[in-house]
Amino acid sequence: MIRGRFAPSPSGRMHLGNLWSALLAWLSARSAGGEMVLRLEDLDPDRCRPAYCDQVMEDLEWLGLDWDNQPVYQSRRTEFYREIFASFEKQGLVYPCYCTRAERLAVSAPHLSEGVQIYPGRCRNLSPEERTVLAKSRRPAWRIAVPEEDVSFCDLLYGSYTENLARDCGDFILRRSDGVYAYQLAVVADDWDMGVTQVVRGRDLLSSTPRQIWLWERLGGDPPEFGHVPLLLAPDGRRLAKRDRDQELGWLRQRFTAPELVGRLALWAGLLSEYAPVTPAELVPLFDWGKIRKEDVRNGTES
Repeated sequence: MIRGRFAPSPSGRMHLGNLWSALLAWLSARSAGGEMVLRLEDLDPDRCRPAYCDQVMEDLEWLGLDWDNQPVYQSRRTEFYREIFASFEKQGLVYPCYCTRAERLAVSAPHLSEGVQIYPGRCRNLSPEERTVLAKSRRPAWRIAVPEEDVSFCDLLYGSYTENLARDCGDFILRRSDGVYAYQLAVVADDWDMGVTQVVRGRDLLSSTPRQIWLWERLGGDPPEFGHVPLLLAPDGRRLAKRDRDQELGWLRQRFTAPELVGRLALWAGLLSEYAPVTPAELVPLFDWGKIRKEDVRNGTES
């Protein structure tokens, strides 16, 4: 049975793009007779608040989306992440990184297509003496050493995708210098522990998938299938952002009913040929990955 998941970050009120991904994830699982689980990714104590968690759940329920578990809070799972981190340490994969942000940028190589900075492993081969000296003045982040290895998978929407871990990803952070476990570790650990078999999310996370598959394999698990959906953009073509309060749910709920919003999302996704208010449950028999458009969508809720 498919087990999908919602994994919102409660760092503010959700915007329309968050609902877009959540709706498509829910439809993909429910149309196959599968389950959905909810995980609140509230790891960052500086950005996430308990009130935001409650609001996320209320907004999902208002839209007509349900789940099949007691919600999981990442902020309550530090000990579990510590155990997962220790398992990577035992495999000899983890090392401390003392680089400042400026130093990381200075030595990083840009990704050829996107300008993404790739960390080249500057601290990977420090001697014990060098680490001792650096530890006196800096608290390290902790990275995982990746091999020169191609990782491929078949995305449910975009098809075959391959990255070379060393060239396209580089050694990435598992634990920040402030002790907070990083997204890449937490998301894999939680999906593995929660029995998630299908991950549907925005295409901005497509490039994270090969490294997550590789982490899954280090844990001895079978990775889920992945489906990345196009991004829902603001009418002017910008990426929606919580910090800008772009089309956030407080504003939208004053102007639209839930079926009106769902109908717009379904039309933009390619599930409806013309606009009509509709509930998520009514869309379940209409869902098909072959209908979902691949290009990003400029929405028009402000008009």
